[in-house]
Amino acid sequence: MHSIRPTQAYPLFSTASTRVLEQAAARFLPSHTLMQRAGLAVARLAMALAPHSRTVWIACGPGNNGGDGLEAAMHLRRHGRRVVVTWLGHPESAPSDARASWEGALSAGVEWADSPPQGLTRDDLCIDALLGIGVSSARQTPARPLDGRMQQCLQALRALQAEATPLLAVDVPSGLDADTGQFAAGFAPAAPTGAGAGHYTLSLLTLKPGLFTASGRDAAGQVWLDNLGIDPAQIGHGPPDAWLSAPPEPPSRTHASHKGSYGDVAVVGGEGLAARGMGMTGAALLAASAALHSGAGRVLVALLDDGHLPLDAQQPELMFRRFDALMLEDLTVVCGCGGGQAVAPVLPAVITRAARLVLDADALNIIATRKDLCALVAARSQRGLPTVLTPHPLEAARLLGLTTAEVQGDRLDSAQQLADAFQCVAVLKGSGSVIASPDGTSALNPTGNARLATAGTGDVLAGMVGARLAAGVHAAHAARGAVYLHGQAADDWPQGLTLTASALARRVGG
Repeated sequence: MHSIRPTQAYPLFSTASTRVLEQAAARFLPSHTLMQRAGLAVARLAMALAPHSRTVWIACGPGNNGGDGLEAAMHLRRHGRRVVVTWLGHPESAPSDARASWEGALSAGVEWADSPPQGLTRDDLCIDALLGIGVSSARQTPARPLDGRMQQCLQALRALQAEATPLLAVDVPSGLDADTGQFAAGFAPAAPTGAGAGHYTLSLLTLKPGLFTASGRDAAGQVWLDNLGIDPAQIGHGPPDAWLSAPPEPPSRTHASHKGSYGDVAVVGGEGLAARGMGMTGAALLAASAALHSGAGRVLVALLDDGHLPLDAQQPELMFRRFDALMLEDLTVVCGCGGGQAVAPVLPAVITRAARLVLDADALNIIATRKDLCALVAARSQRGLPTVLTPHPLEAARLLGLTTAEVQGDRLDSAQQLADAFQCVAVLKGSGSVIASPDGTSALNPTGNARLATAGTGDVLAGMVGARLAAGVHAAHAARGAVYLHGQAADDWPQGLTLTASALARRVGG
């Protein structure tokens, strides 16, 4: 058992894959073994997280997730803890393994109650073993009827969590779709707990993607894994459904190198509306600054600003060019940041000619309205030209002809749809950003926090991706690495200091 930290890659398995793995393991293990291992793992983590807890309240559902909780109750009671169990099942209708665990808890002398004991505080512990992976947000309905007692237990868990009573979820927080990170209908999200303090999830057998994207990151808190002694590779299971990204390899720079060794990035964007006292040159300059600080050899900037550039916005290292002077065939182009409608006339040339291409913001919005541009983007792969899209959920929805809610409802699937439709790497930004490739390989990013919810941080990311592409990094690895470092910079941001995009752009290079 170990906690999941953003220091290495981890395989992620969907609900369907986890069930296949569970069934395969059960074929060569004695009955009840997996539940016994799961309950022991829950009890061990509970004692480690709350070694001095006065009372442990365990809310157990009627199925096997509840059985894991009953098994944990037995171990905790045998270790001298006061354990109060609310079980929503019945011996005569419970699955055989859950019934066996109920008998063990009964013989150990746990207390039984219809509701949590009174007076629970931060010195106690709650364990959520109501529902596991048998909930689907895609169907917008729980797998089991959400009866009155289930509602009461959920409300009690939410209330106690809001009062800072530590909470440990068994496998996944109840009501969370293990595949999408969204809550099913009828399940209120967990109350905010302040960076997951006192809030934990023990994922059993496999890590599930829903714990790391959408609402999953807030709901799960600190994630732990116990594989129950099962190695998917040893029992012939196929590859994982996705990966949790690892830190990128640090760049290696030889002494015998020069600025041309690390590629040229051209940022095309920054519409100017000087006549109306408006403009969006800042977005392009943020992307350019990020590319510069991420190690690009040279950064060129082609502003679509009708020649009105504020002098104080210039950075000496940035090289300003007219768009028609760019040799696109030799460049990594970052296009769309603050481009507005002014980017539309240059998009055909950019898409057709750029050696490597990052499409962001207004470029994506214009492409979404023009089938000819969509076809040009998809055709780049046939010519071996790397392309990365970096949409936020609304931009992704426009590209796919969906609503934002539909995109967010299954972020991994939405990102894969983008990768397939445009035959390129797609980065769906947000909590647990998804990086998808046309070959079906997806990654979830484990870094980042709400400090990034401020204007301009997306432009910074586009510039970072461009710098890594320019250095010759494969598109999927360039996107994963940039997204990871972008989030890590926010995670490492000094407490009490407001994160701004301009400051972030200067920090991303370390």
